[in-house]
Amino acid sequence: MLSRASRFGRLRSVAFLLSLPGWVAGCAPAALTELPAAAAFRAAFSEQGVAWVSAGRACVARAPAFRTECPRLPAVVDVGWNGADAWAAVPDLGVIVTLDRAARTVAVGQAAALSGAQVYRRDGSAVNYAGTPTAGPLTGFPSSAVTGGDGREYVLVDGAVKRVSDGATLSRGAAFLSVTQGGVVGSAVPQVGTPWGTYRLTGQQLERIDAAGGVVTAAAHGPGRVGRVGAQIVTVSMSGAVRTFSPDLGGP
Repeated sequence: MLSRASRFGRLRSVAFLLSLPGWVAGCAPAALTELPAAAAFRAAFSEQGVAWVSAGRACVARAPAFRTECPRLPAVVDVGWNGADAWAAVPDLGVIVTLDRAARTVAVGQAAALSGAQVYRRDGSAVNYAGTPTAGPLTGFPSSAVTGGDGREYVLVDGAVKRVSDGATLSRGAAFLSVTQGGVVGSAVPQVGTPWGTYRLTGQQLERIDAAGGVVTAAAHGPGRVGRVGAQIVTVSMSGAVRTFSPDLGGP
């Protein structure tokens, strides 16, 4: 639960954002229509929980209770976890803001995607969560970004999976960046690699896949995003429904 001081700080932070030029409370997030379709629904997972953005509205649900909080913000394009903090990118205002806990706002420019370590901007450049420039310009618009299981940075640019450190293209034709224990893979559906196998959402069910590519077990599930939170497999739908599963896809 937030302390009284943290709640007061967040109210002041949100009031400041709403007072900035270009934002009118109650207006639809028209800026999202200028962004790639993949930006409409994104999610980020960490040991802390899950954060997501759907149609410009960002929310966070922390383990173990997974109680949803959706602070009132201008249109958000992406969310990310940096340490214990969940962040939202508000490109029209050129800032990232924390979604819960202590209120923080950092000027970063027009963000396009967030990983666990960096904020990628629309011009292909990047800064860290303190706003300090990091990677050099990428070629193309990064539609999503992740910190892989190997600790390296990866982005998805026009369906191409790129490693940021050397600009290498690892694969093409991907719809999603999916974290694995050894890095990332490009995938056609949302999925995540774990010590217990790979979990993927087909749109009709959540499947656990073994190393040979066979389906070990499955549970009925609609479209969404999937990730690992501690010892649980966690999913979130575009409507904000959060579900938790044990590694064998039983109850939490």
